[in-house]
Amino acid sequence: MSTINLPLNLTVRVHPVVLFQIVDAYERRNADLVRVIGTLLGSVDKGVVEVTNCFRLPHKEHSDQVEAELSYASDLYELNQRVIASENIVGWWATGQEVTNHSSVIHDYYARECPNPVHLTLDTSLTGARMGIKAYVCVSLGVPGGKSGCMFTPINVEVTSYEPEIVGLQLCMKTIGLQSNPNRPRTVSPMLDLAQVTDASDKLLALLTDVLAYVEDVLNEKQQPENTVGRALLDLIHSVPNMTGDQFAQMFNSNVKDLLMVVTLSQLIKTQLQLNEKLTSLTSFLN
Repeated sequence: MSTINLPLNLTVRVHPVVLFQIVDAYERRNADLVRVIGTLLGSVDKGVVEVTNCFRLPHKEHSDQVEAELSYASDLYELNQRVIASENIVGWWATGQEVTNHSSVIHDYYARECPNPVHLTLDTSLTGARMGIKAYVCVSLGVPGGKSGCMFTPINVEVTSYEPEIVGLQLCMKTIGLQSNPNRPRTVSPMLDLAQVTDASDKLLALLTDVLAYVEDVLNEKQQPENTVGRALLDLIHSVPNMTGDQFAQMFNSNVKDLLMVVTLSQLIKTQLQLNEKLTSLTSFLN
């Protein structure tokens, strides 16, 4: 048996916006659709497939064939290229927790659109109370001069985030438990800048407390030391700038003043815009 093109060392990194788009497409599907499929957009670099965007591909699955609106997918991809030219087709996604009989047919289409496309599945049925994510590549199998086939082989998949996405995820996490606790507000709003600084400082203080407790337990021989943790702590200490307490306080106060200046200017601009809107409405009413 011979194997052809084995990209099994790939790692797929999926951004949260992709997962939200897949769930949204699943929630908006027609009632007769069992699953939803679509195109993955992103980039490939040094064995890492980073998925930053996606869109749905309208389709229908029958027992013996698959119908898909390929012209719609082509037009949507061209429009996306005009906005973000760096996002290319890297594979396709489907809702569900398993590869189906029609997956190989759909994969053949994407194999013509990009080399070594990846297949991402998202379990929107929440099997085991978790939204499982899996990634596959299609490995060609066969013997010389005989029939050939393909096999979907799992590869590593991770969820990664940009810093702005992390802020959005933290805000979404505040909505967890709304159904179980009706007294909680139904909506949440972003915190003010100073409130975010305070919240981040409290979390940092809690983490430092845990680190100090671990170090004291190791020194008192209450816990076995771990080399990986020790190296991480050493790198952390080396990354901290060498400055006195007064220098740190001066730097922090300077940054806080800059933040307050930005907040003041933004509020002033907002007030001017509201005043201009009022004056415009009054002028229109008088005329």
